[in-house]
Amino acid sequence: MPIQILAADVADKIAAGEVVERPASVVKELVENSLDAGATEIQVEIRDGGRRLIRVSDNGFGILAAEAPLAVQRHATSKLSSTADLDHISTLGFRGEALAAIAAVSKTTLVTRFHTDATGTELRLEGSDILGIKPVGAPMGTSISVEQLFWNVPARLKFLKTDATEAGHVSQLVTRYALAYPEVRFTALNDGRISFQSPGKGDRAAVLLKVFGADIARQMLAFESSNDQVTPNIGISGFVSPPALHRANRTYVELFVNRRYIQDRNLTFAVIQAYHTLLPEKRFPIALIFIDIPPKEVDVNVHPSKAEVRFRQPSLIFRAVQRGVHRTLVDSAPIASLQPASPMSTTDWAERRQRLLQAGQDDGAEPGQLAMGLYRSSLGDDDASQVGQSPAGTSDEAGVLPALRPVGQIAAMYLVAEGPGGLYLIDQHAAHERILYEQIVGADKEPVATQALLEPIVIEIGTRLAGLVSDNLESLRQSGFDLEAFGSDSFLLRGVPAAMGRQDPRRLLEEVAESMGENDDLVGVDREEALVRIICKRLAIKAGQVLSLAEQRELIRQLEQTSNPRTCPHGRPTILHFSAAQLERQFGRVQ
Repeated sequence: MPIQILAADVADKIAAGEVVERPASVVKELVENSLDAGATEIQVEIRDGGRRLIRVSDNGFGILAAEAPLAVQRHATSKLSSTADLDHISTLGFRGEALAAIAAVSKTTLVTRFHTDATGTELRLEGSDILGIKPVGAPMGTSISVEQLFWNVPARLKFLKTDATEAGHVSQLVTRYALAYPEVRFTALNDGRISFQSPGKGDRAAVLLKVFGADIARQMLAFESSNDQVTPNIGISGFVSPPALHRANRTYVELFVNRRYIQDRNLTFAVIQAYHTLLPEKRFPIALIFIDIPPKEVDVNVHPSKAEVRFRQPSLIFRAVQRGVHRTLVDSAPIASLQPASPMSTTDWAERRQRLLQAGQDDGAEPGQLAMGLYRSSLGDDDASQVGQSPAGTSDEAGVLPALRPVGQIAAMYLVAEGPGGLYLIDQHAAHERILYEQIVGADKEPVATQALLEPIVIEIGTRLAGLVSDNLESLRQSGFDLEAFGSDSFLLRGVPAAMGRQDPRRLLEEVAESMGENDDLVGVDREEALVRIICKRLAIKAGQVLSLAEQRELIRQLEQTSNPRTCPHGRPTILHFSAAQLERQFGRVQ
């Protein structure tokens, strides 16, 4: 193929691919334009996850009628005029690419009225072509409607996720800007109903309450680190979670530079490092960090998405963030109370068990305390002799366990059992995961047991997780959750999986939703499979949980009845076997 200049429409679509990745990308560019236009009220409306319609309306300064056609051309901007202006960018937008890129891959209508004009202007586009322009009556400000996104780029359209997932990304973006600009009133509508609205009173804590819900918001620690000699001209403020409040991934660490949301691995690590020794392993904080520095100290002209920046003195920014967060944690609570709880030592557990035995309890735990207590079978003396026996006619072969008799528990993590082939060690968490997995997968034959709550619980999980839960509502119900939507970001919980025990239902649902977010790239059967594994991991008996002898028997009995008792759903072994011959060799009983 000879070298040639690309056609204008092809070049526009390629350029649009750098700016417009999904509906949330469109919302981001339009909201930033609204903020740069001085808007105090911004409304974001989407339909069908943004595929059918995205509309962003504001009460900003508007666009002059004569400049409206120019505004949708590539590299048209009012925010800079020379190379020197790139050294101190103080606006969110500056490239002059957003409207042109959006128009290139959609059918767009722009309605605007400049604040000194008597009438407004309507501009209609299809692709990059202007179809018409006319005067219209309109309020001051700008409203841009983007319809049939990617109608002319089917390759990009097929990579969009479900409507609920795409709506979740839009919601997350709107809440970020609401937190960065608390003085602006943001309203988000999804398929005609309000899903989020910020107060717009300038109180960031009030926005935090709307985004995360009352339970999380009241625990968050506000901080403001003033400039000092070590980090001059750098202001750090925001909210961080106490060590007792944490999440399963880093996505809840959010960074803003001069009120622009950014992604920066080093600064995320600075926040996490401030919690060193204060969080359990593989747990991460919730943090909203706002960095204020002179515009000349940061380069935002790095990528078309403007989510990446470069600092002139990155080490100073890192130090300022780390010190500000750590000082807040130290000042807010004594260090001793921030240390993670230590698991019960073997000695403590043995002493506790001995006390219970002397009191006439052979459980090794208080009634109702253990996870399995809600769903295990009721066993009489006559039944107990049958527990641990394999189904008639089975033998110790692949996928089938021999008859096992539990004899105890080691470190509240592993069950010790005796069988015809010697000694067996069972990982209680992995074994319970396997049991739950097959119960949920086989729910169409025998429904998963659900424990009805005495009173329904309203669970507010915030707009960030609501889309994920809605998207997987049916799978959650199949897993034992009696759950229904109750407002824009709330759910009414009427029942929980019987295996949940005494876990906090709100925390459990949040953890499941967070983990679902990590599997956002999966679809169909793979996504359902991942969700089942996530639920099993969260519900399963934890390491360090003491089980009574009756519970040990029941766990082994249920494991025997699974189709693949030797591994958990993640592939880890559930059971290790030490034959009598191996034990004899280890004790030197054979030569």
